[in-house]
Amino acid sequence: MRTQVAIIGGGPAGLLLSHLLHLEGIDSVVLESRDRGYVEHRQRAGMLEQGTTDVLRESGAGERLDREGLVHHGLELRFGGAGHRIPLTDLTGRTVTVYAQTEIVKDLVAKRLADGGDVRFEAEAVELDASAPSVTFRSGGETHTLDCDYIAGCDGFHGVSRPAVPGLRTFEREYPFAWLGILADVAPSTEELIYANHDRGFALHSLRSPHVSRLYLQVAPDEDIAAWSDARIWDELATRFATDDGWKLHEGPITDKSVTPMRSFVAEPMRHDRLFLAGDAGHIVPPTGAKGLNLAVSDVIILARAFAERYASGSQTLLDAYSDACLRRVWRAEHFSYWMTTLLHADPAATDFERRLQRSHLDYVASSEAAKASLAENYTGLPIP
Repeated sequence: MRTQVAIIGGGPAGLLLSHLLHLEGIDSVVLESRDRGYVEHRQRAGMLEQGTTDVLRESGAGERLDREGLVHHGLELRFGGAGHRIPLTDLTGRTVTVYAQTEIVKDLVAKRLADGGDVRFEAEAVELDASAPSVTFRSGGETHTLDCDYIAGCDGFHGVSRPAVPGLRTFEREYPFAWLGILADVAPSTEELIYANHDRGFALHSLRSPHVSRLYLQVAPDEDIAAWSDARIWDELATRFATDDGWKLHEGPITDKSVTPMRSFVAEPMRHDRLFLAGDAGHIVPPTGAKGLNLAVSDVIILARAFAERYASGSQTLLDAYSDACLRRVWRAEHFSYWMTTLLHADPAATDFERRLQRSHLDYVASSEAAKASLAENYTGLPIP
């Protein structure tokens, strides 16, 4: 079998790339190792930059996003018993939107299938050739070969794409903490996200819908989730979010809980011959800055433009510039995510001096218009080149 672009991975990056290529008249096949039900229900973050929501709307995949997404014009930094609002829209003219990644995947799967797209679930890529481009995959107990012009590796950190790039340089950092995340069937206690710094550790109050809350606690990387009863989780969240004015946290039934390690990772280059890496296959950010999904989207926007130029005119200029164009944006997001993470988390090895420096930095961000503007510019998303 043959296609123009073989896409490994049926997450939001691979599905969006396939959708954007379809709009340009370019054929693709998406190979996803998991079944459709798993892909459409795995829990992931869902804070979308305006650039991400814009491309979903403009490409015709934003109908449900517009109906159900929660648009935010600001966020709150909370520390020392008080909240400090960062007015994102006032400072940048842009918004962010809460819309779960699971919902984006559902929307894109439905869109591709409605458009006659070739999305193959339970099709595990096991080998690829980046020079005479092809992907070998297993499906239904049989092995198949998909020949193509190009390969897009959108198969995440543990996929087969990145190991196929020879001479790869990697950069990484492990953080001395993780996030214990929960979903709870309770109305959010806030209208905008709360990022809280506390001596006992970081906490984040996010939202999934008017009736579902998403919350996180900083814990140790090797934390035993079984040691965290629902009551203990709510008590700890209440402690870390507490303010001097008596703000109250709403509690409700916890429907999901998990522990996520924190890391930063970048692989260079993001291209080898006719193989292009996108999303988590090329980079990982700690979730504090809400950049992971948005970086994946910017990668595939850049890649879709490059493929469109190649098939329309024969020019490979944008394809040749792909890795450098993505990595400039990736490193900016890596720095912002690292900055947000170190600003807000309690380092268990920090000295008293370092803790006082962190508090001074928080005071500065909360009081300086320039610092607020920088945070808002990066949080809402830099323009996609």
